[in-house]
Amino acid sequence: MNQQIKLIGVAGTNGSGKDTVGHILSEHYGFLFITVTDLLRDECRKRGLPVERENLRMISAEWRRQNGMGVLVDKAVEAFHNLPDADRYAGLVVASLRNPGENESVHALGGTMLWVDADPKVRYERIQKNAANRGRAAEDTKTFEQFLAEEEAEMHPPAGADAAVLNMAAVKENADLFIENNSSDLHTFEVQVTTVLGLDLQSEA
Repeated sequence: MNQQIKLIGVAGTNGSGKDTVGHILSEHYGFLFITVTDLLRDECRKRGLPVERENLRMISAEWRRQNGMGVLVDKAVEAFHNLPDADRYAGLVVASLRNPGENESVHALGGTMLWVDADPKVRYERIQKNAANRGRAAEDTKTFEQFLAEEEAEMHPPAGADAAVLNMAAVKENADLFIENNSSDLHTFEVQVTTVLGLDLQSEA
């Protein structure tokens, strides 16, 4: 469990391309990709709760209070080490981190935090276009105003909230690297990702 791995944490706004970063690193550079949102969705289903962002926020805060602020990173790293063929991966990329305690966990493990962002209208249109393809139609079908309100709830904790709730503004503040992803061209984004992370751009086989 204590074996050093190459770890990249990915955070950012909804629809900015966090999962795409994970897929790029998985498909072209041999990383294992885990998005912690999937861990939370699975827990929602186990509890018989609708897979909605409010419930994902509730469960993540509950887990942090019970198991520490870096619990989602811990779960992803544990899943990596439990793989019988973990040695075949170049490292681990963990996406959708939304609490500054997760930055601290990534940094404590020698990892790097990447923040991905884009114009809100661009992100909203991406999400609406891809909701069905991602299997998240019920979760992602929102008005633009609802989309912005949900984002605000995740960016800044309400007054009096404890440290376990989402605080994406603090995650951004403590990130190491930044990408602005307003392009609709995948290759352009791949170049951005590889350049920012200092990787050699790999062409399609």
